[in-house]
Amino acid sequence: MKKDTESASKIGRCQGGAPILDQAKPALKTAQPKGLGNASGPKSGGCPTRAEPIFEARTVSYSLAELATLTGAELVGDPSYTVTGVHSLEEATPEDVSFLANPRYAEAMKQSKAGVICIDAAGPIGKNYLVSPHPSLTFQRIAETLLQITPNASGFTGIHPSAVIHETAQLGPDVSIGPNAVIDRDVTIGARTRIGPNVSIGYGVTIGSDCHLQSNSVVRERCQLGSRVILQPGAIIGSCGFGYTLDAKGNHVKLEQLGIVILEDDVEIGANTTIDRSRFKATLVRRGTKIDNLVQIGHNVEVGEHNIIASQTGISGSVKMGKYVVMGGQVGIAGHITIDDQVLIASRSGISKSLKTGQYRGSPAIPIKEYHRQEVYVRKLEEYVERLKKLEAGATERREGG
Repeated sequence: MKKDTESASKIGRCQGGAPILDQAKPALKTAQPKGLGNASGPKSGGCPTRAEPIFEARTVSYSLAELATLTGAELVGDPSYTVTGVHSLEEATPEDVSFLANPRYAEAMKQSKAGVICIDAAGPIGKNYLVSPHPSLTFQRIAETLLQITPNASGFTGIHPSAVIHETAQLGPDVSIGPNAVIDRDVTIGARTRIGPNVSIGYGVTIGSDCHLQSNSVVRERCQLGSRVILQPGAIIGSCGFGYTLDAKGNHVKLEQLGIVILEDDVEIGANTTIDRSRFKATLVRRGTKIDNLVQIGHNVEVGEHNIIASQTGISGSVKMGKYVVMGGQVGIAGHITIDDQVLIASRSGISKSLKTGQYRGSPAIPIKEYHRQEVYVRKLEEYVERLKKLEAGATERREGG
């Protein structure tokens, strides 16, 4: 690996010499949260912050032999060839690494000027390739190495003096709390967890180790977060479930939601996603699940392990979901149904009844092969109408001629 010290000196300099705040830590108790997550696990990553120029400044270079060793990929091509950056297939230069993880971009790969392409099988002769079963992961490792960006490298470390922290809160080692965060009574926060600016944490909340609660996220009273949980900006955990009943006069009476939300280890919640607390038990998101931005999860829902839920999906109350469920964007799910393990639901589908393992699409959702057959018929409707018109005209002629 070679370092370009001249280029490196051009990035990362502060402008204007702004004063650094005295971030003295208040005297607080320290403790590890109980029973939620493994404090010894890997630190959370989150999305890299573009804190410095990515493509404009090239500060390091790696040979393809070095990248093959770094990633464990098989090198097909020139081991001495060097690269300095990353880019898309269409925009890459001979100094860039790119990747192909979707066959729809195969033609773009053929035309790409990238110096090396991460791929799952060697492509056309004349290019350099790093071949591995998971080219996207290989590319990610290289991007993190070449760009040398520290994720979430905030200028605020430790406990910011503007944070409001109740005296009974218990903070583990190396916890950082950003400006204007509010932490209520009897909160427990595990080691190395980062609390961003303007975060609100209600009373009695338990948060595990190595979590990252980004700016303006909210965890309401008594909710529980495991270790390595990520809340993107504006995520709301523990808002009231949507529960009302009519009284004798026909007025809507609010049913107080007395339960909590539990997010297990390695869960990530997208920006402006809301997860409602249950009426009297727990809304549960099991370990490893990743939820996109702008998703609504109703009260008493149970989301299984390692689910993927895309943006603008709405899940009504008391839905039970199995493991490895995948939902495209804008899926709507009616309440009180069960979705089995390994169900795949295409975007904009409407789910009104329980689903067995399989792939579904449409509203109401049906097995995806059946949906595709129906789509073929729909595309031919105009042709069918014209044929019917001809048949009717012929029948009319025969009747009149008879």
